[in-house]
Amino acid sequence: MSDEKPLSPRDALNTAVPDTTSPHNTLRTNMAREMVEGDIFGQAVEFGRQYLANAKVRNVAPLETDVARLNEFHQPLSEFGSSARDVLELLHEVGTPATMAQTGGRFFGLVNGGVIPAAMAARLLADSWDQNAVLHAVSPVNATLEEVCQSWLRDLLGLPSNTVAGFVSGTSMAIVCGLAAARFRLLQSAGWDINKQGLDGAPRLRIVTSKHTHSTVVKAVALLGFGTDRLELIDVDEQGRLKTDSLPPLDDKTIVVLQAGNVNSGSFDPIKTVCEKANAVGAWVHVDGAFGLWAAACEQLSYLTKGIGLAQSWSVDAHKTLNTPYDSGIVLCADEEALVMALQNSGAYIMYSEHRDSMLYTPEMSRRARAVDLWAALRYLGKKGVDELILGLHRQAVEFGGLLKAREFEVLNDICFNQIIVSVGNQQRTDAIVDHIQNSGEAWVGASKWFDQPVIRISVCSWVTDSNDIQCTADAFSKARDAVDAMGLPT
Repeated sequence: MSDEKPLSPRDALNTAVPDTTSPHNTLRTNMAREMVEGDIFGQAVEFGRQYLANAKVRNVAPLETDVARLNEFHQPLSEFGSSARDVLELLHEVGTPATMAQTGGRFFGLVNGGVIPAAMAARLLADSWDQNAVLHAVSPVNATLEEVCQSWLRDLLGLPSNTVAGFVSGTSMAIVCGLAAARFRLLQSAGWDINKQGLDGAPRLRIVTSKHTHSTVVKAVALLGFGTDRLELIDVDEQGRLKTDSLPPLDDKTIVVLQAGNVNSGSFDPIKTVCEKANAVGAWVHVDGAFGLWAAACEQLSYLTKGIGLAQSWSVDAHKTLNTPYDSGIVLCADEEALVMALQNSGAYIMYSEHRDSMLYTPEMSRRARAVDLWAALRYLGKKGVDELILGLHRQAVEFGGLLKAREFEVLNDICFNQIIVSVGNQQRTDAIVDHIQNSGEAWVGASKWFDQPVIRISVCSWVTDSNDIQCTADAFSKARDAVDAMGLPT
């Protein structure tokens, strides 16, 4: 046996004999050198570090001049390409200024979380691994971390011990998965194999949900072929919660979709009451908890999700309330067979094993290893950290609402979680105030409708947000109102 040590990647590259017969020799050599020397990776990390450090103090929305510079990307594809450094520098120079500062503390327009540093760092490492999260045989580390996260999520959220998790792009896809599992199970129970027989001639299933159901539920119903005309929309109370006394009789061909966190008011449907009614007749309950399901992991707020473990499936985003990087959606299902059968795939080359094979729990095959940054966030926070994060968002929302009320803005909802709804008058006035706030660069909020009334919607969802951010945004509200008042717009 030779005593020679194996060459390092760098030495192997430097001593390699060029393959002059290959037309791609120069390209391959250049890429190999960039991979080994790693200068561009260090530069990317430094650009990212600068960006995160400045996100707190920069304008939330990009300047018009910076957005205009994006036209520099509209170039014909060059014949011979560019150096990796040129690519990165152009992206940083032109792209960075045109981003929305969603990792700062004053973006309240959507339910966007910030980024936990440990989760972001894990994401960078995982991107270097570039794992295809399809099978255990292809990525044992991803399969293991998914299994660990699945166990932790059951524990944190108080879900049944047989609950399985699929790691998807976001709640939109998680809802599709949950309803697909429901469709499989209810039709199978009625003697119909949806996978083999399709929808034509299948027993009719009902979809019962509230009039304030999220648009992603409507989209999922359409994608799965139920037909949106079949939605049975139930009245809600003044906070947007489904009224149980308006609930129609349920049966074993009914899928009920509940909300854990109304997208406007943050309110929670009466989960326990509805689940008990549904379970008594064999109906399926899916809980859409995109941002609100995390309340179950907070001791002081868990009352909002009472009875959550009585449902059959759930959807939630980690990139919202938990503050992981995008994209990190999760479907959870207490009926493993139903989820797997609804999303199954097969092929002679697919190497299933006795371990967790991730593709069984999502509609995708090839996808990134999303569980890495989720695992990192949960490992970093622990139970106490998750509790503190969620409760902190709620307290900041209450503080925010109090400041606005003190300035005589009309807050329409009870701030039970992290959402605030503000009324400032008619549509023209609402749009003008929203535009003024967005264009100020001080903060970013969005417009919405609440019982057909124009409102401003505020989502407090980032760990970065502090009292200074809230004060600054409240000041922006007051300045916007003063400016619009000066315009003489009718109320």
